Amino acid sequence: MVDHPENGTRRNLDGKECVYYDGYWIRNYPVPKDTLAVRKIQIEILTKRAFHHTESGINTPGERLEVARAAYDRESDPARKRVNGAMLAGALFNRATDIFNTIVELESKGVEVSPANELMMQCEACFRQALELGKQVKHYSGEEGIDELWGEPLKAFTQPVGQMFESRYRKIAQTMADIDRITACLIESIRPEPALNDVVRKLHLLASSAKLSIETMKTDDAFFIVWPAFIAAREAVESFEPKFPSDENIGIGQRALEGLRLVGAGAALITYLSEARVPMPKSTDGFIHQCEFYKKGALRSAG
Repeated sequence: MVDHPENGTRRNLDGKECVYYDGYWIRNYPVPKDTLAVRKIQIEILTKRAFHHTESGINTPGERLEVARAAYDRESDPARKRVNGAMLAGALFNRATDIFNTIVELESKGVEVSPANELMMQCEACFRQALELGKQVKHYSGEEGIDELWGEPLKAFTQPVGQMFESRYRKIAQTMADIDRITACLIESIRPEPALNDVVRKLHLLASSAKLSIETMKTDDAFFIVWPAFIAAREAVESFEPKFPSDENIGIGQRALEGLRLVGAGAALITYLSEARVPMPKSTDGFIHQCEFYKKGALRSAG
């Protein structure tokens, strides 16, 4: 009988503390005490991560908020306005972080700031405006928006720390599922090509190491083992060269080269997912479509 624990079930598996969510056992970390100081750290980490994985030039300082807003309001060209919107979203995020840092500093000096305080309400308003404008922010690859990642600092502000951690585990499970889906579809698509058979094992290793990377915090000592293993697995896929028989015809060789380009695109997408730790549904669905298109072409040629 297959073991299907309830979400949130915790177990020690081979010496690793894990929590179960949506089909995956994920490395579990203790939930810190819910204080403003802890939330400050979480918001700073999540905001930094959001900027790291999104397009360049949008990390606008909070003190430039009004300049960014004026530029957004006066721009009429749709393509430029989208970028101005992303820059404004960055300024709003940074302004919210600046305000929250001030609140935490006041608390450290014994000044109690209630949730109804004007500073708290202004902080939340900035986060929510940033989240709305964040729909215009693209992943650094340029492939799609990355709303899931952009919304995490707001969660750190509005949700209890325990609830935020639960949301993190759910997103990790969804991201792991997407990596498994990408890998399975890619392998199924290239399997008819003998020249690509040797890359299959490398793809399985890439997927498993990517999932370990997703679940491991950078502050964990295990990251010094997990991250090099992931990079080595990715480089092994990227450096793979198919071996063609001497009598290979041009058509078959061309299909194998097209399959190799598909392998490279899949490795890149798995990397994006592993780094961002949130689903990228548009990119994932687009890649699955590429795999299906390639597979149909290979089947027609075989027939």
